[in-house]
Amino acid sequence: MNTNNLIDNTIRFVKETLKDAEGGHDWWHIYRVWKSALSINKVEKANNLVVQLGALLHDIADSKFHRGDETIGPTLARKFLENQKVEESTIVQVIDIIENISFRGGFNKDKKKSLELQVVQDADRLDAIGAIGIARAFNYGGFKNRVMHNPSIKPATYNNKETYKKNTAPTINHFYEKLLLLKDQMNTNAGKKMASQRHQFMELYLKQFYLEWEGGY
Repeated sequence: MNTNNLIDNTIRFVKETLKDAEGGHDWWHIYRVWKSALSINKVEKANNLVVQLGALLHDIADSKFHRGDETIGPTLARKFLENQKVEESTIVQVIDIIENISFRGGFNKDKKKSLELQVVQDADRLDAIGAIGIARAFNYGGFKNRVMHNPSIKPATYNNKETYKKNTAPTINHFYEKLLLLKDQMNTNAGKKMASQRHQFMELYLKQFYLEWEGGY
């Protein structure tokens, strides 16, 4: 099977699997991460097939929608890739991306990363910040019926990834607990450049948010 057919089959598989997904983690999230990964990889020159497959399959079964089970995504991806007759060495690299891409409270940042993981992780993090990141944060907050902001509940510092994953804080707190931290955790030079502009946009948004919260203009 040639690369174009494999990518087309992967896109169809992802679209079908995520057809009922929450709006911030649906096919269009995958699409944006895929496109950003391709843009970053024009500079980084990682294995393009691994980057594309990793980007397309990275959120095939996000653990927060599966009772915290982090094994479902890699298992589904491996089964699909094996059915597509993908080489084992490529499958191993793609699974590594799926298993290690997540922020998880920042507790996986010391892992040694392949260049392919760095590229896809940066692309995924770019979709968590800026205008799209803000929209996704509030979309997920609404999906979980969380308050937008409660001034009496301050952003927290988490001691382990399990506590981070179980938090139910207001959506605005998520900016301080994750989104504003991502700019300094980007891996690639291209990713860092793109993140800088999106980070500035979030800071401007928060300034306006607090102004309006208190009835200002």
